[in-house]
Formats: sequence, C-alpha cells, structure tokens
Amino acid sequence: MRWHEHDRSGPRVITEIRLRRAHIDLVSPFRTSFGVETARDLLYIEVSGDGVIGWGECVAMSEPMYSSEYVDGCEEVLRRFMLPLVQSNTTAESFTESVRGIRGHSMAKAVLETALLDFQLRGAGVSLGTFLGATQTRVRSGVSVGIQPSIEDLLRVVQGYFDDGYLRIKLKIEPGFDIEPVRAVRTTFGDDLLLQVDANSAYELSDAKHLAQLDAFNLLLIEQPLPEEQVASHAQLAKVVRTPICLDESILSAEVAREALDIGACSIINIKPGRVGGYLEAKKIHDLCYERGVPVWCGGMLETGIGRAANLALAALPGFTLPGDTSASARYFRRDVTAPFELRNGHLDVPTGPGIGIDPDLDFLDSITDRVERVDSFSAAH
Repeated sequence: MRWHEHDRSGPRVITEIRLRRAHIDLVSPFRTSFGVETARDLLYIEVSGDGVIGWGECVAMSEPMYSSEYVDGCEEVLRRFMLPLVQSNTTAESFTESVRGIRGHSMAKAVLETALLDFQLRGAGVSLGTFLGATQTRVRSGVSVGIQPSIEDLLRVVQGYFDDGYLRIKLKIEPGFDIEPVRAVRTTFGDDLLLQVDANSAYELSDAKHLAQLDAFNLLLIEQPLPEEQVASHAQLAKVVRTPICLDESILSAEVAREALDIGACSIINIKPGRVGGYLEAKKIHDLCYERGVPVWCGGMLETGIGRAANLALAALPGFTLPGDTSASARYFRRDVTAPFELRNGHLDVPTGPGIGIDPDLDFLDSITDRVERVDSFSAAH
C-alpha cells in the first residue's frame, strides 16, 4: 500500500532538511567478532514542512567493520549525492527510485528514506506499522549478548537478561569462544531457553565440521557464520551443519534474498532495514519470505529510540515469527533519546502514533548533539 492512499489532505511539502550528529554512551561495552562498541556515533536526518517533522536514524557504526559503510562516510555520500536529489515534493518511494543508480551505501539511503517516510506518514496521520501491514500490537523481544571475558561472565550476563524476561538469547561467537560457551549456557538454563548464535562472518567453510558441533545444543539458528560475499559457501555449509543457517550481512536486497533461498544458502533471514536500504526494501524481503514460508526476524544495530520505534513497526508484520533483537532501551542506554521502550512480559509495544509513533526528547537530544545544520538544496525557494 502506498502512503498517499491513506492521505485525505494531499502530500505535505518539504521546506527544510536538517542533519544532526550526536553521541551517546552504551551502558556496557558490546563485543562481537569484529570489534568492541562502547558508544554510538549518531547521525539523524530531520525532514520538515507544514508543521510536521519526520525522523530517520542512520545505523552505520563509527568504523567500517560490520559493514563497508561507516557513519562519517554516510554523511559524505548523503551530502554529495543523495540530498541534492530531494525536492520539496519528493516521497520515500520516488527517492528510492532516484538513488537506484548509486551503488551500495544502503545505510545512507535508509536514513533519508526513513525520514521521508516518517514525514509523509505523520502528515497523513498513519502509523508506520499500519503502512507496512503490521498484524501485531506487541513484539516478542530477544537480546543479543556480546562476547564476554570468560564463561563465568557470560553466564552471569545471560542470567541477568533471563531474569529481565527476554524470550530469546543470542550469543555472539568467534573462533575460540563458541562450543564451550554455548554448552555452558544450554546446560545452565536448560532446553526450554530459545537460544541462537551469531558469528558475524568469523568462520570459513573449512570450519564446517567444527561448527557442526553446535548441532548438539538445539539452537534456533546460527547467524552469518561465513563472510558475507560467500553466499554459495553457506549452501555448502548447510549440507554439513544441521542447525538452521540464517543470513544477515549477506542479504543486501530482496533479489539477493531470493537467490540465497533458491540455492539453499539459508532457511531463515535476519532483516535489518538499514542494511538493505530502508523499510520499503525490508518489506519486500518480508513479503518474499512470507510467501515461501521462510521465517524472518528483525535484527538490531544498537539503535536509539528513533530507530527502535521503526524496527518495532516492521517486526509486527506477520512473517516475523522469531523473536528479534528489539530489546528494551535500558539494554543499551542509561537514557534514550525518546521515552524508553520497556519490556513487559517479554514483549515490547508497537508504537501506534503517526509515522514511527514516537518523538525525541529534544532537550536531552540537544544535550548530546555535536552539531545540527540545514542541508537541503532547495532552501532558496522558501
């Protein structure tokens, strides 16, 4: 469904676009196979006009480790190549079409598309969940546990999240910290715990027999075990490992998802809107998987409340049958830039207000902001 089908007053006119850079500390270091994050270097896009402001949050990290993109690079490509394409009547859909000739840079595309989409939907009085086709009012919440200094530390951290009520635990793994930590968690918390692992591309196909040892622990899935470019190798791995393989970094579009499923490279897909260029493409991947009966779940990128709200709307679609990384705000931040998302009986509520359904706490956001500047290319007309 297109956004303007909901609107009775006509599309709003964009009069200003602003770029905001900010910085927020994490409550604790988050270690994966590709590095350690202690803070988020934030980039937001604000699209405004006719008394409406739409927000988008860039999910790129400070360094090009998870992805080839990084936040300063996203700002550069936005300034030079994407923002000049936006006119006062640009929609999220027309923007997506206009940037098809720009290769890659999905996270930069996604932040601007999201801000445009939020602007449109707020103006139309329609929630992002309704626009995307959400069928749930709350979403089952899982949590991602970073690599810990020891197994004892890991068990302590998992116990804390278990006590908080998270319905699924995801363990980050890497060579040298994989089989025994998983064994310890499974043994300690029992077979009823929904448990999965994420390698963030840390292994090679030659590690297949080693990874097959994970089959003993009844995991929901093993996420992105091999490098993202090696989609076909995942199909080979799936012949050795019985645990379902889920792809994350490899899935850059609906077309890649279709090919990965066609060759048996995965049987589950993690959908991250920032990684695939925005919520319009994310919905296409969902729809493809839903038609094929392939389960999906919504991954996280340490988003603040602005990005988390949008992810919850996506995760409320019917194909999201596995708990995602849509954790509570307190999992990552002492204070979020929006009202905090709180865990209730293992679930997070899906915002129902227009657009992403939540507004930033501007006083707090301003206090962590490094700079804000107007970046549209049509200001002379206003």
